[in-house]
Amino acid sequence: MQVHVVKSKIHRVKVTGADLNYIGSITIDEDLMEAANIIEGEKVQIVNNNNGERLETYVIPGPRNSGEITLNGAAARKVAKGDVLILIAYAIMDFEEAKNFKPSLVFPNEDTNLLS
Repeated sequence: MQVHVVKSKIHRVKVTGADLNYIGSITIDEDLMEAANIIEGEKVQIVNNNNGERLETYVIPGPRNSGEITLNGAAARKVAKGDVLILIAYAIMDFEEAKNFKPSLVFPNEDTNLLS
């Protein structure tokens, strides 16, 4: 049996931008991506703590040490600048492997979205 488990989580980051005219996706500071073990193109779930919205999209890297969290395309309608998000990536793995798996959990500075 295989199960879906949390692989990565970036907890409580603020939206820095919303670009409706972009093709789509979420732009995430590459430092945050690296710390959370998230790769370019990976599907993530976005949970908006301000309005309860949940959506899925794929990740594109933003400039390192920028704190950028920008929702692009249609997803831009689901957030406002300053909203607090939780970003989650999942993995599918064997049930026994999942019992011992430890996800990458990142808790950036809530004011700057930076790691330090």
